[in-house]
Amino acid sequence: MKINNPKSYILNPKFYRARLSKLKFALGLNPVIEKTNEDPSKYIPEGYKAVCLISADFEMAWAFRYLKDERRFDPDIAEKMGMLTRENVPIILDYCDQYNIPITWATVGHLVLKSCKKENGKKHPNIPRIPYSNSKYWDYRSGDWFDDDPCRDYKTDPAWYAPDLIDDILARKVKHEIACHSFSHIDCSDENCPAEVFEAEIKECQKLSEEKGITLKSFVHPGHQIGNLDSLKKLGFTSFRTDNGNNLALPHKHSSGLWEFKNTAELGYRQEWSIDYHIKRYQMIINRAIKHNRVCVFWYHPSMPVQMVDPIFKKILSGLNFKRKEIICLTHEDYTKWMAEKFLAK
Repeated sequence: MKINNPKSYILNPKFYRARLSKLKFALGLNPVIEKTNEDPSKYIPEGYKAVCLISADFEMAWAFRYLKDERRFDPDIAEKMGMLTRENVPIILDYCDQYNIPITWATVGHLVLKSCKKENGKKHPNIPRIPYSNSKYWDYRSGDWFDDDPCRDYKTDPAWYAPDLIDDILARKVKHEIACHSFSHIDCSDENCPAEVFEAEIKECQKLSEEKGITLKSFVHPGHQIGNLDSLKKLGFTSFRTDNGNNLALPHKHSSGLWEFKNTAELGYRQEWSIDYHIKRYQMIINRAIKHNRVCVFWYHPSMPVQMVDPIFKKILSGLNFKRKEIICLTHEDYTKWMAEKFLAK
């Protein structure tokens, strides 16, 4: 990699974080191989040595509202990231078809809409607003949560609506899963989101999804802010994903009755790493999952840079296809169904 200004690059804290991450990975400290007293094979379908779950945080422009600190909301950036998602999703779907790899698309419910408009001067009046708060990722202390909703349609504002992309996902030969990522990308933590707000958001997602023949079963909390798990269970969900460090682990049955899937690694691009190192790192994680009989949970944002899509993401799927006799790739829903059938049978 050519560096125009080596001195300024070395002074960048990201340079040292990238080197430390490489060291921890080389030492086997990241991701952590979670210890267990259980027989890991009971969580792996017969004939395989590991499971791989891949999920996308499918948000488009919705993820960028009320961001705090240096990432504070910029309409131009939100629009750019939404449109980059539009470019990447069909390419990712083509690779999934090529290598027969399913993905769980954790979708912001508003993206299902073809259009929306104000009712009596208010945007989405049926959705109660989350209270004002200053939380880990959001600084929401004024205005209305839906202020940035253009209230038009997917042809006029394609960064805020994506019914066509969802139709494309559903039409592919690979059976993908449409999961839930809340209706408007809210902080779902118990601290900042009352149950009535959370349930209104989820019920709206369910209503819109059912109109497309989709039954939502898997949930991913925006910003990894976990909460309202009892409400999720009550509304018919079966699993959620967490991000408490990078882990090669086994699924955990939460007290709510939901299955918890622990993140292993984000499929994200780091300028401090070479393309070859990205590919090698992810392929080694897959090998470690196979060696230790663990569940590998990859996740990503479809707004990833183009070099992350090809060659890195493509190589990851190609590698999983090459090792498909050892590691099985499933959606969150299908893996949860398999576990329900297996453990009920016992």
